[in-house]
Amino acid sequence: MKKTDSRNMRQEFMHCQAAIEQRLSGFFEDKHAGGYAKLKESMRYSLLSGGKRIRAVICIKFCEAAGGTAENALDAACAIEMLHTYSLIHDDLPCMDNSGMRRGNPSNHITFGEFTATLAGDALQAAAFETLLASGLPPAVVIEMARILAEAAGIHGICGGQFLDLNGEDKPLTAQELTEIHSLKTAALISASARIGVTAAGGTEKQLKAAEEYALAVGLAFQVRDDVLDIVSCSEKLGKPAGSDMASNKTTFAGLMGLPACERLIEAKTFEAVTALKGAFDNPGFLMYLANMLSDREN
Repeated sequence: MKKTDSRNMRQEFMHCQAAIEQRLSGFFEDKHAGGYAKLKESMRYSLLSGGKRIRAVICIKFCEAAGGTAENALDAACAIEMLHTYSLIHDDLPCMDNSGMRRGNPSNHITFGEFTATLAGDALQAAAFETLLASGLPPAVVIEMARILAEAAGIHGICGGQFLDLNGEDKPLTAQELTEIHSLKTAALISASARIGVTAAGGTEKQLKAAEEYALAVGLAFQVRDDVLDIVSCSEKLGKPAGSDMASNKTTFAGLMGLPACERLIEAKTFEAVTALKGAFDNPGFLMYLANMLSDREN
């Protein structure tokens, strides 16, 4: 890709991020929430604490690629960010990964206390579905988007993957077991984001299948890159404690395969993602750029 094209794609990415941030900033800002004002503050603290908004961008860009508009998918993208943020809040809790830093800031439970953080996560998950169901798209489309998101949130997605992840601590895992964990914990929500975008646009079955193949490949590459960065990067760059996987005695792709093999796997999965788009979408250029950008990220 030419430097000019890459720069334009980067600007497009940042424009999409800005639209998502603007819409997210309007949620939970009621200053007159009575006795639960602190709960709303806790929800906004994590929801608006930064992050790359990758899942939300994927949702919007797949909607556009399937013939829809960014506005068609914007509320759905915000719902996905709410669900993702809930998962991060709970992931950091002492009973789970016990992490004190997220996105360069103290984790929610460090700032607001454990019970408030737990309830903030619960409330964000509920708000995700409330936002999605109120998105104003045709009822059949909204119902299908909600079904996709619910599947990604539950036992066949984030919750199932988190259980397998925590249950696998202090145990040697195979590459197959590790792939299963992260297909649920990481890739399932990325896949849901892509399919929700296509659904919001009224896309075809062929486009839904291509979106799922792309997102599952990107999701696994994303996790492998995370494992590599946990070893080679620092807490300041990552925005969370580096070396936390090793400290928790977790099996990771980097520990299991070694760094050179991880780089080859990231490259292979990125190629798989890009290939999945061909023939399904008229203009997949940005989605191809995004897959390659994520494969090379440094945080």
